[in-house]
Order: sequence, then structure tokens, then C-alpha cells
Amino acid sequence: MEVVFNNFYDFIMSTIDSLGIYGPFLGCIFIILESIIPPLPLFVFITINYIGFGHFWGFVISWVCTIIGCYISFYLVKKFLRNWVIKKIRNIELLTKCMKYIENLSLTKITVILAIPFTPAFMMNIAAGLVNMDNKKFFISILISKIFLVYFWGEIGTGIVESFKNPSSIITVVLMVIIAYFVSLLIKKIFKID
Repeated sequence: MEVVFNNFYDFIMSTIDSLGIYGPFLGCIFIILESIIPPLPLFVFITINYIGFGHFWGFVISWVCTIIGCYISFYLVKKFLRNWVIKKIRNIELLTKCMKYIENLSLTKITVILAIPFTPAFMMNIAAGLVNMDNKKFFISILISKIFLVYFWGEIGTGIVESFKNPSSIITVVLMVIIAYFVSLLIKKIFKID
């Protein structure tokens, strides 16, 4: 089993090395595109930048590219799609209420929502553009929130790649998740929490 993990790790590292500077460059382009095209895996591209440029520069480059991608997505929706969408949904009460709610979110709440690693940034960019959120408010929120998001994915991604050298760490994480699951079931039963 350890041989399989080591071979996979060597494959990842040799692929990154063979691309040279283009590997991280493509990582930057894909990070920007990920904010516009949601199926792309952000954490993979951040990990490539961390491995290619090191933790500090990998973080800075990924952070800047994520901000650029989010802002482009937000701006395109606000500039070209907002009026068309508003005309289509103005008679749908639930959607207009949702948009009002998003429009009235404070800078702090938007920042916290965007900082959560599993929040779909693509959807938030669209929502912010559709509700005509202030450019400055959106920019400040992504500027702050993406620090935490990029750091989280960079550390997790490089940790996973490094863990291929030591598969016992993966087994430990899986066991911890299973234990946490059963402990949560036990606590739910004891305290009768739904």
C-alpha cells in the first residue's frame, strides 16, 4: 500500500516539475476561471501554487488570483446580467425576498460567509452582482475572506500531498472522522438533539 502512495506522490511531483513555471501559471489561470466556472477544483490549483512557489508566495499568488476571479465574476454579472435577471424574476416573491436579504447583509456577515471553505464562491459572486452590491463592500469582503480560504485550502492540499509519503496519517484522519461521527451520534442520543 505504501508503494502505491509513494508512486502517486512521485507522479504528482514529477508532473508539477515537468510543467516548470507553466504549472503554477496554469494554476493561477485556473484559480481565476474557478470563480467563473464552478466545477473547477479550487483547492487543487491552490495546492499546485503552494508546491510550485512555496507556502508564502503560493499563498500570495493564490490569494490575489482568487480575488481577481471573484471580482471579475461579480462585475460581469452586475454589468451584463443583472437587469435581464431582475426583469425575469421580479414577480417571483421568494427570489425577490432572497435578493433583499442578501442585499442587506452587513460587510461582516458577507466576509464570514465567503471565508467558509465550502461556501460556493461562484454563487456568492453571482448573488452579489445580481443584488447590485456596492463594489467597495464586495471587494473588501473578498479581500479579507479569501485570506482564510486560501490558507485553509493551501495547508490542507499540501498536507494531503505530503501525506502520500506517510499513508498512516491518512488512516489516522479517516479513523478520527469515523470516531467523530459515532461520538456525535452518541451525544445526539444522550441529549436528545434532532
